[in-house]
Amino acid sequence: MPKLATASLGGSATHRDPSMQRHSHTSSDPLEVCVTEGIQPLSWVQRLLTRLVSRRHSFPPACSKMVTAKVWVLKKHFEGFPKTSDFDLKKIELPNLKDGELLLESVFLSVDPYMRPYSQRDMKEGDIMIGTQVARIVESNNPAFTVGAFVVARSGWRTHFISDGKDLQLLPSSWPESLPKSLALGTVGMPGLTAYFGLLEVCKMKLGETVLVNAAAGAVGSVVGQLAKIGGCKVVGCAGSDYKVAYLKKIGFDEAFNYKTVVSLDEALRQASPDGYDCFFDNVGGEFTSIAINHMKKYGRIAVCGAISQYNDTVPQKGPYVQVPMIFKELQMEGFIVTRWNNRWEEGLKALLKWVVEGKVKCHEQVTEGFENMPMAFIGMLKGENLGKAIVKV
Repeated sequence: MPKLATASLGGSATHRDPSMQRHSHTSSDPLEVCVTEGIQPLSWVQRLLTRLVSRRHSFPPACSKMVTAKVWVLKKHFEGFPKTSDFDLKKIELPNLKDGELLLESVFLSVDPYMRPYSQRDMKEGDIMIGTQVARIVESNNPAFTVGAFVVARSGWRTHFISDGKDLQLLPSSWPESLPKSLALGTVGMPGLTAYFGLLEVCKMKLGETVLVNAAAGAVGSVVGQLAKIGGCKVVGCAGSDYKVAYLKKIGFDEAFNYKTVVSLDEALRQASPDGYDCFFDNVGGEFTSIAINHMKKYGRIAVCGAISQYNDTVPQKGPYVQVPMIFKELQMEGFIVTRWNNRWEEGLKALLKWVVEGKVKCHEQVTEGFENMPMAFIGMLKGENLGKAIVKV
């Protein structure tokens, strides 16, 4: 297995982070509060009584301001494609920070295909939608985290939230100032790591092999193709529009086609690689997989990453029937979830960031403005309206 040569990945996103807001720290000492407001200092007896009463009744600091967070909740479990009426926007008052806690505000939020099946499996109606964000620390009672630092969090669809820091991942100190921090949700985040470990550990690609990837213009697929090229492979991708196909060729795919306009998917796969495919990175499932598996070479490897063609079905699809070609071609077909390699995330992120900085992996983001547009961005992503990573900028 060849080592992926370090390459430069030039991010094409052009937006900048919103300017940092200033948040004044409010003291919890009642005496300091009074002095701040211009009231004359009290006697030592009065000061002692004030502190004792304050602590006993847990009064909030006089100058403290309650923070109101906006959140999107799952109002109704999805039936078929999600609808905007399946979501509900609510406001939540956040409590004052305890020792060791942080207050964070979301700057960028991610919408991803996995949210559709996971919402059905893991969520109840009324729960806050699951998801990941890049957030800025605006107040800290934790010495390990400084105000103004950026982190990746898994706190769902929220504008603000409180954390004890255990679930936060600081952006690397080597992160260039010129690189959009939103890439930590895409190419230099979970989708990029999915491509990285899926290719290296599941597909086990080798120099000179042919790699097929569907949903190739998405957040994962576009990285899969570029990493396969870095690894010395021929890459064939398919996408759902001519615009996306042109993008795939621009970022280095050897062959690409629009599966919606080809007369025959079977023939398109054959023309793109008459000798077949050594590796197939499957993001789609369903009929595509049924056809593609017949084009695998002997001893080929299939990484089952997603099944976006089936996530919104109300009636399960039939098939694919894979047993016969798997037997005669002695194929390996393996499903995976990227968290299997949690202990190697630093390795993957370091490699991806290096390739992005050097320009060997190109990045594209579909940015939706406004937290209120989270459901629309999510639905659009499931319909394939995004090129590259779908992001919401708060």
